[in-house]
Amino acid sequence: MFETLTGRLNQIFDNLRRRGKLTEADVDAAMKEVRLALLEADVHFSVVKSFIAKVRERAVGAEVSKALNPGQQVIKIVNEELIATLGEPAPLNLTGPKPRVVMMVGLQGAGKTTAAGKLARLMKSKGERVLLVAGDPYRPAAVKQLQQLGERLDVEVEADTSITPPQLAKRALDKAEKGGYSLMIVDTAGRSQLDAQLMDEVKAIHANVNPVDTLLVIDSMIGQEALNIAQGFKDAINLTGLVLTKMDGDSRGGAAISIRSVTGVPIKFIGTGEKLDALETYDPSRLSSRILGMGDMIGLIEKAEAAFDQQVAEKQAQKLMKGDFSLEDWLEQMKQMKKMGPLAQIMDMLPGQMGQAARSIDPALVEKQFKQSEAIINSMTLKERRDPEILNASRRRRIAAGAGMEVQDVNRLIKQFREAQKLMKTLQKTGGKGLGRMFG
Repeated sequence: MFETLTGRLNQIFDNLRRRGKLTEADVDAAMKEVRLALLEADVHFSVVKSFIAKVRERAVGAEVSKALNPGQQVIKIVNEELIATLGEPAPLNLTGPKPRVVMMVGLQGAGKTTAAGKLARLMKSKGERVLLVAGDPYRPAAVKQLQQLGERLDVEVEADTSITPPQLAKRALDKAEKGGYSLMIVDTAGRSQLDAQLMDEVKAIHANVNPVDTLLVIDSMIGQEALNIAQGFKDAINLTGLVLTKMDGDSRGGAAISIRSVTGVPIKFIGTGEKLDALETYDPSRLSSRILGMGDMIGLIEKAEAAFDQQVAEKQAQKLMKGDFSLEDWLEQMKQMKKMGPLAQIMDMLPGQMGQAARSIDPALVEKQFKQSEAIINSMTLKERRDPEILNASRRRRIAAGAGMEVQDVNRLIKQFREAQKLMKTLQKTGGKGLGRMFG
């Protein structure tokens, strides 16, 4: 996410940090580079112009000139103004009588149906009783796709292709009211372009169910075209929020930065992957941190909390810090890591120097090494996992054969494991000193 833009901005910020004092010319030169980086990231020119003007006004004033670290102060200003540009967070509207209705609208291919399923999963985890409505009878397999998502989530899906989507939505609302549902999510049809037929149908559904939130689902990878689509829907219906999908594939980030400022419609959710749990509540401060290469520690902690068993994690943490953890513990750590989601997303959340180093590594290669390590450890006996010191040459040959690998692969894993043990013992002796430098 935002790899291209983050890389450019990090280069600019590194140059600023190296300067003990900043002149107005230094600030202007840096702002010129930031302007080019944002424009190349497909950020709308009006947003870039306003953003640069605000940053420059603050950066050439007393706020920076009196700072102990002027370069770091400029970066702080950029972060604050970027958060302001990204807009205030706007949670899903869950006020008023139940069932509350949420409509998902957008063009074909934006990921509406998947987004509806992700939202259903998220809201169900928060205690809502959800009813999904399959209001797209035109796209082949759209109804079946939503029904399959419903089965996976254990969420009921209302579907009927023999009646029109507005009629279906009205019938579903009656069912939700009588059935004690607290939230109804309506998936609507999309078209390849904005057209009168699409808008008329959306308006009719809107009139029949009176939604508390009408969310426009937009593919973030289409860049500035997203602004035109958002404006088109906003002119036709009362849009209350945006869902930006495929953010994990958007290396530029122009739509995410521009769309709130240009349309005035708040972003409510961002899709960060294909899995059903890859939907995040929008937080501008966390998004700004990712864009500027500062990571997203809050998001990383939330992923860890969702994936890890707390008691198991605490026991393993104690073992890790004592440096007496076994290969069995290491295997469990890898399994827990995999539950947190794709490694590329986890790496993207790491801050500072650790984040920069992680982003230079190929996630696919790391995934491959994880699988190899799992296979090797799974080929060991329980005694060997708990006491690697007994792994002599003959045992290593047997383990390598069982895992379908070479003895060198087993040797490499044991070496990495021992280095990890040494690192943890060092951190315990120093009280964690030096760990802060890793995070920058």
